[in-house]
Amino acid sequence: MRAIDAGILICCECHELNRQEEGVDEQTCTRCGALVHARRPNSLVRTWALLIAAAILYIPANVLPIMTVSALGQGSPDTIMSGVITLMKHGMFPIAAVVFIASILVPTFKLVGIALLLYSVQRHQPLSARQRILMYRFIEFIGRWSMLDIFVIAILVAVVNFGRIASVEANLGAVAFATVVILTMLAAVTFDPRLIWDNTESDDDHE
Repeated sequence: MRAIDAGILICCECHELNRQEEGVDEQTCTRCGALVHARRPNSLVRTWALLIAAAILYIPANVLPIMTVSALGQGSPDTIMSGVITLMKHGMFPIAAVVFIASILVPTFKLVGIALLLYSVQRHQPLSARQRILMYRFIEFIGRWSMLDIFVIAILVAVVNFGRIASVEANLGAVAFATVVILTMLAAVTFDPRLIWDNTESDDDHE
């Protein structure tokens, strides 16, 4: 049985449980005074909008150079993938693996995972609620690790600044990639996971 079936609403700000009032258009939380909704308004529309924007920016994030490393006045810009290949050529396989997972696999999985969640909820696909909620929690968990590449670039730009001897410069690809990460994080936040249970009438989760 869902809380909404028992006439209980949860405040998204302070998580206070509120008894649903009949005949009230805008109900406020009894604890913090915030507006209380049975479900986040326009959750699917907002999540789709953020996801589509992130998917569009994901192309320049991988095509444009993400940073330029110069040594003794010489250097060439690197995209995410070319940076991974360069690290592998220098025998730094663990670092290359971390960059590949954090900068390519994780954002790709988030884009695909959120899209699958939205599609399965809207189209009532035969996927159990337990599977959907596990996928949602995993997407939320790995979201923070997508910023690893950006943090590394920010540290290198700040620390490695020796003029013509050695320097690191961030490029437009880094801006696009950071925007993709932020948009996917916001998409995960705007998606209301309670919609998963609303769209699951009967499966093995009720056993």
